[in-house]
Amino acid sequence: MSERFRDRVGVVTGGASGIGEATARALAREGARVVIVDVDDRRGGPVAEEIGARFAAVDVTDETRFAGVLRDAARDFGRLDLLVSNAFSAAAGPIESMSLDGWTRTLDVTLTAVFTGLRAAAPIMRAQGRGAIVHVASISGLRADRGLAAYNAAKAGVVNLTRTAALELAPAGVRVNAVCPGLIDTPAIRRVFDKLPEREEVARRAIPMARLGLPDDVARAILFLASDDAAYITGATLVVDGGLTAGTGIPDLVPTT
Repeated sequence: MSERFRDRVGVVTGGASGIGEATARALAREGARVVIVDVDDRRGGPVAEEIGARFAAVDVTDETRFAGVLRDAARDFGRLDLLVSNAFSAAAGPIESMSLDGWTRTLDVTLTAVFTGLRAAAPIMRAQGRGAIVHVASISGLRADRGLAAYNAAKAGVVNLTRTAALELAPAGVRVNAVCPGLIDTPAIRRVFDKLPEREEVARRAIPMARLGLPDDVARAILFLASDDAAYITGATLVVDGGLTAGTGIPDLVPTT
């Protein structure tokens, strides 16, 4: 087993399930000391206990408490090497019927909390002279989806915030990158497909690799960007979508076999 993160300290938001949980587990397997941040203490606490991590039952939109988690990690463990900003919210529905509360909550969790986490972690990492921040964006921040205006806008913001932060923090030795997952088999997407199983089959047919991604597929990409293997990579957006966004979307005009 690789120990790329031996004795390093990482904070993972939205770490109680899905991509966040897979990332926290992978970091712990590779020797990191991990802090999981999530509002779901029912799931997050047991995950943290199982992997020997710390759990903080904090809503990332509470800027003061969230920043405190980062400061406490740096104080208690002596450093903060990695922040994975993965927490999200997604109000759904047509623009004309979407409530302002749904729009605001989506942006608060999915974009603004990425900014506040970045702002809190940056001075700690700057003082160390090194650090890595990985934002979990989405292919929905690169393309559009009907009915997901708030989520699309928030994830697009995460993508460009990543680039700006990378430019500003590179001289301090702090790298900032993003992953853009496609359709990943997480509890959130499973709730949708369990209600509408026919849509899962349509989704699978749209993916060139003919399967949904696994949380571990994204976790491996996150760990790569966070590791010294990516020492000369910053401001990048790594798409993890089984080829879904590789095509134009135009129906096949010529035979492919």
